[in-house]
Amino acid sequence: MSIESSLQPAGAGAVTIDDSRRRRAVMLGVCLALMAVIASVSGLNVAQPDIAVEFDVSQSTVLWIINIYTITLAALLLPLGAVGDRWGRKPVLIIGLVVFGIASAAAGLAASAAILLASRVLAGVGAAMIMPVTLAVITSSFPAEARSQAIGVWTGVAGAGGLLGMFLSAVLVDLANWRWLFVLPVVLVLAAVVVAVRSIPDSRDVFAYRFDTFGALTSVVAVVGLIVVLHEGPEHGWTDPMTMVSLIVGALGAVVFVVWELRREGPLLDVSLFRQRGLASGSVTLLAVFGVQAGVAVVLYPYFQAVLGWSGLLSTVAILPMALLMMLTSGLAPRIAAGVGGRATMALGIALGAVGLALMASLVSVEGGYLSVLPGIVAMGLGMGLAMTPSTEAITSALPRSQQGVASALNDVTREFGTALGVALLGAVLAAGYRSALGPRLEGLPADTAETAREGVSNALAVADTAGPQAAALVTAAKESFVDGWQQGMWVGVGVMAVLLVVVLVRGPGRRPTP
Repeated sequence: MSIESSLQPAGAGAVTIDDSRRRRAVMLGVCLALMAVIASVSGLNVAQPDIAVEFDVSQSTVLWIINIYTITLAALLLPLGAVGDRWGRKPVLIIGLVVFGIASAAAGLAASAAILLASRVLAGVGAAMIMPVTLAVITSSFPAEARSQAIGVWTGVAGAGGLLGMFLSAVLVDLANWRWLFVLPVVLVLAAVVVAVRSIPDSRDVFAYRFDTFGALTSVVAVVGLIVVLHEGPEHGWTDPMTMVSLIVGALGAVVFVVWELRREGPLLDVSLFRQRGLASGSVTLLAVFGVQAGVAVVLYPYFQAVLGWSGLLSTVAILPMALLMMLTSGLAPRIAAGVGGRATMALGIALGAVGLALMASLVSVEGGYLSVLPGIVAMGLGMGLAMTPSTEAITSALPRSQQGVASALNDVTREFGTALGVALLGAVLAAGYRSALGPRLEGLPADTAETAREGVSNALAVADTAGPQAAALVTAAKESFVDGWQQGMWVGVGVMAVLLVVVLVRGPGRRPTP
């Protein structure tokens, strides 16, 4: 069947791909592009020490190099998602891939920290063009009978891509050096461009209203302000002047954005749609699920590396069961939802996630090692995949077909906010629990050693040699205190998931999403 004959009209500016082989090619293209974007969010984390040494910069600068990509991506998702609906999803995707590929190559060749930082900003711009279009292509051009399954595959890649990206990045760092991290996104981009040019349809829509420029600008201000708060608050303190200014700017930007969108004809995002059960519950579910997943990762890595003494690569391998199970159940979720409904599928996933967190809190110990956390990892992977797919479908089905770029961007922004919020919340609970448990065990240690040990379990292990005859006791105390903090963080996560379960059962989407 020819490309032209596989496309059928589906409304103004849209096409439906009826050929299953063509749909598989499109899925390959969008998943390659999505994987490049997601892997770049987390991949650089494994190379923090190498970058600091290479450019002789502080840990704070390294964190900005990592976080600026996420901040840029999150800030531009809504505006560039809307641009894709107007200019055409295929050209915006290809332009985004080119920008992203050039930025990734420049980052790998960077001669200074400033060039690396600028390259990460440019990569964030390209990623914000890519990510919403990858989902919008599916929701705007796949027929109804194939759409849910395709969303499940997309959700699996989006949810597990970060962990898979960290694994591949850790392998590259171990085999070569940190610059090779950027080979992976460049290769994925090249492959995605080839598939996009050949197979992805060019769908766009005609709008009666001009582009909402003011709404786009206020959305950028709101997202940047609030994301910076979540990134900088745990690092510099919630009352730090920069944190407070970012909170005020972000909150004011959000208020202005909502007021403007409610009054404007042809808004960037019709915020009144959040009155719909599907959009509201789907957004809340993604926010909480991605927050819990990110928070668990914050806990698992130091447990494996500091408490168990594992390498970064082995620690990443240990989390892979969660990623693989998440991808599996994301693909199965549409079939389950077809039988029992989206609300029940989301509720089942949330309940399994809560069970996983409870297992981690109850079974974890210093002596138990990996087997004490594996049951929780398995339950989390199963539950997260089941919850993500119907949530994503509830969000995208709430907006009209002409605004699938905006719908996809809203889905992606929710994920980014959830990730930042989860890291900030569960990370703060873990840190507070660790300090509280460790404090009484530091009696008799030199003041400098005790102060350093309070900063974190890795710090405590690093200064244990200065504790003299109490070195072994300090190591044991630090590891056990970390586990105490871990348990507190996991029980907070259980509480969040329990509240979310009630919300979904009461206000979740109906059996069939509203078209």
